[in-house]
Formats: sequence, structure tokens, C-alpha cells
Amino acid sequence: MPFLQGSNGSIRYELSGPERAPALLFSNSLGTDLAMWDPQASALVQEFRVLRYDTRGHGQSDVTAGPYTINQLADDVIELLDFLRLRQVYFCGLSMGGMIGMTLALRAPNRLHKIVLCSTAPKIGAAETWNTRIETVRKGGMAAVVDGVLQRWYTADFRSRSRQAIESTKQTLLHTPVEGYVACCAAVRDADLREAISGIRVPTLIITGARDPVTTPADGHFMEGQIPRAQYRELPAAHLSNIEAAAAFTGELCAFLNA
Repeated sequence: MPFLQGSNGSIRYELSGPERAPALLFSNSLGTDLAMWDPQASALVQEFRVLRYDTRGHGQSDVTAGPYTINQLADDVIELLDFLRLRQVYFCGLSMGGMIGMTLALRAPNRLHKIVLCSTAPKIGAAETWNTRIETVRKGGMAAVVDGVLQRWYTADFRSRSRQAIESTKQTLLHTPVEGYVACCAAVRDADLREAISGIRVPTLIITGARDPVTTPADGHFMEGQIPRAQYRELPAAHLSNIEAAAAFTGELCAFLNA
């Protein structure tokens, strides 16, 4: 895998697909890596130049000193686009990745054709909840939270019938560096874009899992009401809707990007 040797550490990325195809950038959720987008990348790689990366502190990207901020994580994306000489891209981000997308749409709208905000919200959780999780992970490692995370990320039905996908997600969580995870927890904890997102002018699709306990349909409808002309779609899934409802997710993504 190639790496961007950035101004503040290295970022692992993967770029595939026809060189002259429009570029589509995927941004991962907290506790995952670029592999979470395998279902979409395999389906879209013939039509788009697919760019995936490990968010700072995750996967094989560097774990730099934290805490991080969403602005800092968005800066990593701009630096990656500059490095790859990609003037403008389509963007799809889930949860923390969606917050990065909102920030990019506000700070660098000229770099984005369209954005897809998945299983996300402009404000996710309460500070006390994040502080408790940070403390739990510092004391007990990722194993201390992995079972609870999996229960929030996938419905009980999907967990019972898709053991391979669950095990893959579990191993990714367990191998996420503790310091990178808690630094990104702080970034999500401190971000509040509820007022700012009304300034987004990039064409936007919001995808929400109907059974998502983390970023609920109410959060999705809030964004729909705040972001001018945003479109809203709801899928039969919990938090990682791109995996649990992969075919429907990819279909909605393609329809929006090609409209």
C-alpha cells in the first residue's frame, strides 16, 4: 500500500480504477480502516477512480500525538488530494468520516463535486459518553469496548447471519491503535457542526440506517432540514449501513453520483 508522507505523519491510501475516471473518495468511521469500503470499492472501481485511506491514528496511518480535531483530519484529506493532484472529487464518509465531509464542504467546497454523509450527525454523542469511552479504552484496550461497539454497529439479525463480516469488523476494531482511537474519539467529542452545516452548498445525500442507535434517523432528518436541497435515504440497517445493507447502499450512492 502506498503512503503519503505528510506534514504531520504518514497516511496510508489506496487508489484504483481508470486514471481518467472521476475520483471518488471514501472516508472511514471511527475504529475501522479503508477496508470497510470493500463492498463499494469492488462495485464502483470500473466507473470511478476510487480513493480510500486510513484516517490518522487508524489502520496503517501514523498514530501522531493527540487529541485530534475534525479540522485536522479534514486537512489530511486536502493534503492527500494535493499530493495526488486531484483537483476535485466526489466524497463519501461514514460517521466520523461524515463529519470530515461536512467540514470539507464548509472549508473547501471547490474540491468537492458532491458529498454523501452516511450514518453521521453534526454532533455525535455527549462529552461525558466520549470521556467514559476514552477512559475505558485507556485502561482496558480495544477489547474493553468491542462487544458494545458491534452491538451498536449491526442489528442482532445481521450479527447472527453474517458471522464472517462481524468477525472481520471485530478484528479491525481490536487492531485499531489505542492512542489513535482515543485521539479520534476526542475529535468527534469536540466537534459541533449543527449551526455551521446550513452553510453547505455542495450537493448532498444523507444515508441513515433505520435502526442506527448512534446516529439516528432523527439526526439524518435534522441534516436534511439544515443543508439546502439535501436528499435523504433510509436503509434497513444499524450504524455500518454500507456493510449491513451493502447492495442498497451502493445503489443509492451510484444513483446520486450519476444524477
